Amino acid sequence: MTSPARAGSSDSSAPVVRFEVRDRIATITLDRPGQGNAMTLQLCTELVDAVDRAEADDEVAVVVLTGSGRNFCVGADLAEGFHAEGREPHPRHRAFQERFGHIAGVPRDAGGVVTLRLAAMLKPLVVALNGAAVGGGASMVLPADIRVAGESTRLGFLFPRRGMVAESASSWFLPRLVGMARATEWVLTGRLLPAPELLASGLVARVVPDGEVVATALDVAREIAANTSTVAVALSRQQLWSMLGAASPWEAHAIESRGVYALPAQADVQEGVAAFLEKREPSFPMRVPRDYPAYGPRWPEPPPATPGSQ
Repeated sequence: MTSPARAGSSDSSAPVVRFEVRDRIATITLDRPGQGNAMTLQLCTELVDAVDRAEADDEVAVVVLTGSGRNFCVGADLAEGFHAEGREPHPRHRAFQERFGHIAGVPRDAGGVVTLRLAAMLKPLVVALNGAAVGGGASMVLPADIRVAGESTRLGFLFPRRGMVAESASSWFLPRLVGMARATEWVLTGRLLPAPELLASGLVARVVPDGEVVATALDVAREIAANTSTVAVALSRQQLWSMLGAASPWEAHAIESRGVYALPAQADVQEGVAAFLEKREPSFPMRVPRDYPAYGPRWPEPPPATPGSQ
């Protein structure tokens, strides 16, 4: 089934994000190919709506994010402009602020709204990177769990080349993913990064021919959906990300001990053990969010009174 993320989610124009569920995989497609899938407030809002929809669906096990046309996302649509300090906000900026709120006394960065919503998702996220992914389009892929790139993919954190500070929470994610030395070189030069360099850095898991990017990402998603417990995957995703900022491995030990104690009484562990002993493929019955345990982390924890963070 293919549909817009949410009819009338941001304004009256045609939807710019497509949403499809098939075989327990939700595919979210940025759909402004003529503009390189450049980010507008409408696109950001519809993308958040699509993530909300995927997370709320118990039958969705994995999410694949990609872009239509030649490019994944060329960053902010400069034709829309920014709501800058000292200016009266356009009605579309005002509507975005009313939904997603302020932080530190200013409107939330739209790219950061997207990145943090992707990060908070319980379902695993696989990104299929085609063509250019720059600016906010590069930052958007950082919360993904697995990234597949095409041979011609170019990724760039171009912010200083446009006089802009690193945004979309990239200054938090990027050093943790590729190390501080590499992150500073990438951001301070703002250069375009070819696919082999992205692979060598570990930022992307695979580089494949351009025409095979989406198919490869879907193959990865099917492997997760067919062979793993959605509850175990959701818990593991949240644990791995949330422990990046933990002060001690004891914090991980505390959460893991809860899971090791509680999960063997649940249907998925019983099915996993039975399938192994009977030499067959498992059919895990538990679902997310329905069966996600109360002790499971929900990361990243937003500041108090920050709307639209999860």
